[in-house]
Amino acid sequence: MDIAGFTLATLLLLLTPGPTNTLLAIAGGARGFRASAPLIAAEIGGYLVTITPVALFAAALLSDQPLVGSVLKLGSAAWVLFLAVKLWILPAEGSLTQASAGFVTFRRVFVTTVLNPKALIIGLVFMPHSGPQIVFPYLALFSLMVVLVASFWLTAGATLLRAARHRHPTLVYRLAATILFGFSTMLAGSSLGLI
Repeated sequence: MDIAGFTLATLLLLLTPGPTNTLLAIAGGARGFRASAPLIAAEIGGYLVTITPVALFAAALLSDQPLVGSVLKLGSAAWVLFLAVKLWILPAEGSLTQASAGFVTFRRVFVTTVLNPKALIIGLVFMPHSGPQIVFPYLALFSLMVVLVASFWLTAGATLLRAARHRHPTLVYRLAATILFGFSTMLAGSSLGLI
C-alpha cells in the first residue's frame, strides 16, 4: 500500500468510534482537553506495542494462525466488557466528574489500545511487512495521525459531552457504557464466527 492509501485508510479506521475513542471522549468531557492530552501518549504507545512487532515479525504467523487472532479478539472483548461494567456503575451524584476522571487513566487507555482490533488491522493489512527502514517511517506517520485523531475525540468530548453531562450526567456515562458493551459483543461474536 502506498503512502497516500495508507494515510487515507488509517485515518478512516482511526476516526471510527471504538473503545479507545470512547475513553478519550469521556476523558475530554470529564477533565477537558488540556488535562486529558497526556492520554494521547498512552494511545500511541498502545498502538505501537501491538503494530510494531506485527509489522516487523508476526504478520506471517498471524495470517497463518486464525486461532491466534480469535483469541486476541476474545481478550479484547473481555477487556472492553470490563470497561463497560465499570463505567455503568460510576456514581450518579456530584462525584461523577471525579469518578469518571479517575476511570479513564493512562493505563486503561494504553491497555485498551493494545487490545484494540484496529491495531491488528493496521499491523496486518495497512503496514508494510518489511525491515525497520521501511516500517519506521510508516510508524512515524501513523503516530502523527493518532495525535490528530485523538485530539479530535478529546475535543469532541470536551465540547459535546461536557455540555450534556451537566444536564444528564448519568445518561452520558450509561450511553458510553452501552456503546462499549456493543463493541465487546461485536468482538466476541466476530472471534467466535457468529458475526
